[in-house]
Amino acid sequence: MLKILLIIVAVIVVLVLAVVVFASTKPDTFHVERTVTINAPQEKIFPLIADFREWQAWSPYEKKDPAMTRTVSGADSGLGAVYAWDGNSNVGAGRMEIVEASPPSKVQIKLDFVRPFEGHNVATFTLAPATQGTTVTWAMDGPSPLIAKVMGLVFNMDIMIGGDFSQGLENLKALAEK
Repeated sequence: MLKILLIIVAVIVVLVLAVVVFASTKPDTFHVERTVTINAPQEKIFPLIADFREWQAWSPYEKKDPAMTRTVSGADSGLGAVYAWDGNSNVGAGRMEIVEASPPSKVQIKLDFVRPFEGHNVATFTLAPATQGTTVTWAMDGPSPLIAKVMGLVFNMDIMIGGDFSQGLENLKALAEK
């Protein structure tokens, strides 16, 4: 009986090690990106992104917890604008700060998550002229520590976050095209 128990434990240890070794071969960074074309000029869309007070009208995360606490500080918009939030398990807690604002084509945000997991990422919005208005791209880049790589074997970050980005861009499109 002891021999069987030792074999079972050894098999479990080997499987766990195999998962960790396989996960460690995954990239050390991640990138998620979605794009939409909005029938509006860059100059109309840019302020909706560069002013965190406008995010309640289009950000998909605002609807995941309407009761979350929000604090807007720093500059009114653009470089130095800060948005902090504390909400339920759907949105967690964190802080965003605009670290680059190049009207009307780019907004880059330092994104720090506190809860449910600590994370430090960069979100970038690019706005480019298109035949029918403006092409808006929402991207996020960040590190993938080992725990994220292991979780990535089960959860597809591109699908999970990308779906939110797509929804947010559709909301932004509806708002900007009014």
